[in-house]
Amino acid sequence: MATEKLYDKWAARNPQWETKYEDLIKTYCDYGKGETSLREARGKLFGAGYELYIVAFFIGLYANQRRPLIEDTTKRKEFGWAIENWGNIEKRLGRTPYPKIRDYMFAALIARSDIDFIALDKGDLSLRKAVDMLMQSMEEYANYGFHFIKEKGEDIPNYFYKEDAFLGIFLQFDASVAESTDEEEPESLD
Repeated sequence: MATEKLYDKWAARNPQWETKYEDLIKTYCDYGKGETSLREARGKLFGAGYELYIVAFFIGLYANQRRPLIEDTTKRKEFGWAIENWGNIEKRLGRTPYPKIRDYMFAALIARSDIDFIALDKGDLSLRKAVDMLMQSMEEYANYGFHFIKEKGEDIPNYFYKEDAFLGIFLQFDASVAESTDEEEPESLD
């Protein structure tokens, strides 16, 4: 089936991101150091760099905002870890694997894509082109998310060190939650 092949080819890829966000990734992640037991002592919120990439992707997705990557490919990087490996770390050091996140990311990309699945199934659209379309969307959503995180951190320097900071960001994109929290009044003591 075309979608199974599409998922496998997408998962085998390694998305790119702009090098200007490397300091951001190093601030919040154990980027480039591998998994260590010292992460908590250093105050890192995430383990691998791709964990912040996942958050950035969902920020872009929930905000429905994309930001194209810089044209200059020398100013882009990869994590060196294919999507199919994200979240597969064995349960150790208190970590729980989270492989389902890849499925959610793929489903979200499919839902927001303009891929003609009939053309893909007939062979009129190549599998490579369909994967390229998904990767471009993924990279652009994540790029917007990185931009958002960077700007928020510049406006309020310690914002992301609050335990509910990222939850608050996602809730602000959900209008129904924002309305319900804005309209809540304290319970009467009468």
